[in-house]
Order: sequence, then C-alpha cells, then structure tokens
Amino acid sequence: MATSVSSTTGSPAPVVSVAGSSSADAAGGSVINVSSLVQQLVAATQAPQEALISSQTQQVSAQISALGQLRSALATFQGSLSSLDTPGAFQVETASSSDEAAFTVSAGAGAPQGTYNVAISQLASAQQLLSGPLVATNTVGNGTLTLALGATTFNVTVAATDTLADVAAHINAAAGNPGISATVLQGSDGAHLLLSSAQTGAASTIQVTESDGGTSLASLTYGTGNTANYTQEAAAQDAAFSISGVNFTSATNTVTDAVGGVTLNLLSTTTAPTTLSVGTDTGTVATNISAFVSAYNTLQSTLSSLGGFDAASNTAGPMMGNAALTGIQNQVQHALYSIVNTGSGTYNTLASIGITTQSDGTLSVNSARLNAALGTNFSAVSQLFTAAGGVATTLNTQITNALGAGGSITSAGQTLTAQENALTKQSNDLDAQMAALTTSLTQQYSALNTLLSQLQSTSAYLTQAFATLPRIQTQVGH
Repeated sequence: MATSVSSTTGSPAPVVSVAGSSSADAAGGSVINVSSLVQQLVAATQAPQEALISSQTQQVSAQISALGQLRSALATFQGSLSSLDTPGAFQVETASSSDEAAFTVSAGAGAPQGTYNVAISQLASAQQLLSGPLVATNTVGNGTLTLALGATTFNVTVAATDTLADVAAHINAAAGNPGISATVLQGSDGAHLLLSSAQTGAASTIQVTESDGGTSLASLTYGTGNTANYTQEAAAQDAAFSISGVNFTSATNTVTDAVGGVTLNLLSTTTAPTTLSVGTDTGTVATNISAFVSAYNTLQSTLSSLGGFDAASNTAGPMMGNAALTGIQNQVQHALYSIVNTGSGTYNTLASIGITTQSDGTLSVNSARLNAALGTNFSAVSQLFTAAGGVATTLNTQITNALGAGGSITSAGQTLTAQENALTKQSNDLDAQMAALTTSLTQQYSALNTLLSQLQSTSAYLTQAFATLPRIQTQVGH
C-alpha cells in the first residue's frame, strides 16, 4: 500500500511518500517509512516560515550595517568641524621677521597683531672654561671635587690612580650633573681640561672646588677669586634685546615672555633695524575651510550611496526612504544654505565666500573669492561659521544630537536591534515548534504504522484461510 500527502497552502509541496522505502519494510512488519515521512512533513511546514524569517533578518542586518556606515560618516565629518566651530579656531596668527638671520619668530593664538622694531645687542651664551696645560698620563691627585652649575652642585670622587681623562669621565657620568660636560684636549703644550655648560644665561656659571678640604686637586678648581687655573673661552651671559624700544633680557635665546603668544628665536646681534610682524593667518583658515568642504563631499558621497538610486544598475541604496537618513540630510542642507547674521550684508552665506553646490550635490570652493572675503572682512567669515546660527556650530550641534542618546540615529539603531532580536526569537521559536511537531508526528505515524502492520498480518491470515475453502468443499462433494 502506498499513500501520498501534498500541501494545499502556498506553492505546491513535493509529494511526500508514505509507504516504506523497500520490500524489507513490509517484510519486517513496517508499512510506513515514519522517519522519512515526518522529515518531509516538517520540512514542508518549516520551509516557508524559515524563508520569511531569513529574508527579514537579511534586510534588518543590511539596515544595521548601513546605519553603521552613516554613523561613522557623520562622526568623521564632525571631526572636520573642530577647526571652524569656535571663535578660537579662527584666532590663528602668523608672524614674520624682516631678517631671519637675526631672529625667527612664530605666533600662537591671541598674539597681538602689529609691527614691532627689534634690536638685538647680545645673545645668550653658555660658559666654557679651558684649564692650563697638564700631563694627561699622570695622576692628578685624589679627593672629592664639587662642581656647580648655577645653583646646582654635584660631587665627583677622584682616586689616587685617576688620570685627567678619568676625571673627565667621572664628571660626565656623575649623578646629578645638570649639564657640565668635560673634554680632554691634547695640545702641543700638554693636556687641557675643557669644561662646557649646556645652559645659557648669566646665572649658569661653572665653579669647581675641593669639597674635602685637601689641596691635591687644587689645579682643577675654579671660582670667584680663583680664576688662574682656567681661561674663560665663553662667558655665561643673558641675551639683551629690545622690542619697540622696551629692553629685555633672557637667559636663553628662545624668548616666549616678551610678547604674549609670540616666540622669538634670537640668532645674531643686529646692526640695522629689523621688524617683527604679527597678523592673522588667513592661509591656514582658508586651508581649514577647504578641508571642511572636502569632508562634506565625502559625507555626501556616503549619503548618496546609502539613500540614492542607481539608475544604471537599477539598484536602490539600503537606506532609501529611511526617515533617519532623510532627516539628517535635511538638517545638513538647511545649515549649508542658511543666511547667518555675521554683521555683514555681503558675507553671510557660504555662497558669498565662494562655496557653492555642484550638480551632484557636492560643494566646490572658489579660492579667489574665499581669499578675498578673508582679506576684506575676516570677522564676518569667522561669524559665518562660529556664530550662534553659524554653519559649523549648527552642523556640530545637529550631528551631536543625532548621534547622542535619544537622537535619531541612535533611536533608529535601537529599533533595528530590537527587530533583529525579535527575528532571532522567532527563529528559535520556530525550531522549538518544529521539534515538537516532529515528536508528535513521529508518535502518530508510528501508531498508524503499528495498526497497519497488524491489519496487514490479519489480511494475510484471512487470505490464506479463504484459499483453503474450495478444496474443503470439493472433498465433501465426493
């Protein structure tokens, strides 16, 4: 006996075989191949639901991935706003020297703009002392030397067997040495000990004394009232200079405290008037604005790929029509095309400073117009980006809100995550239902299989019994 079962919902299901798969099934008392039948019935029930869940899961996963791209693109673009969204970002100063052989200069934020006369009469220098001739190979005595550089001192122990080279090595390796280097120079008249300071300034003088009260190292000492053992090759002195007639001194040739925000590097004394000029660094600001335009164009490319439609491939972006994407696009566009109260009727939009929209939605910069605007009304350009309703400040606020807790992008991500979790639960529930269905059908068809086997056995018995009836009747007739 063979039976078939087919599905009546959706597309026609394949024929499900009820009979055993071989004659051995019947011979062994099995009429139905229960395992195969149950598998086919469960698969026919599970397949359409599983396909639907899988399709929905793929769609949600694609949305989550696309939202991640959008979030990353917005965060990257927001990073470009940091050089434009505060008034301090536009306080970029530049400084120049009329004679870079005399001094170079750099300026930081807040440096006072103007032109200043600079005269340098003396450079800061470090002291250098050269001892009289000594015998390099002979020992120089023993005891303890105390060396000082300015107010810092350190000790050097000299052994009875130490040569002048050993003394120099001890000085260079001494703990707490603030910057005295020792070198042995071999001249035609003998060896000389050269002591050099690493610190400039009048206060950084070198002194050498015998701290143990002995006299065997007296030839190496030097200090106030005791200068006979060394010749001063270079004096410890401060730099002396003036800015616009105001005199200054400095222990170093790098000066940071004469003019606020300005660093001077003194290189040589001057004999002719030199000038220091400080002004707004419009070049850096123009570069920052161009970087903003480039960053926006990168963002626009991402927005188009996520929410646009490619007619050539007839393919829609994964977020086409998505409310979160559309909302942030509208906000960004509004900020880019808004009129800002800059205090100027001429420079109050991006277009007015040379930033315009191209046919593909990206921005372009007319450098000549931008530089003209910066040179004509720098304050208005600054306000265009940094004012309360300025382009950069508005964009920064919009993106911060969208990416923050409760923002449109964050909320969309939470919704998608909830959908993904729900689909995972549906899939798990479906697996559990199919496991239960498998158990139930197995029990039912096993019972049916047992009944059919019994009926098959009864049928065989009756058939055999009926087959003997004619012979019995024939024998009675005779």
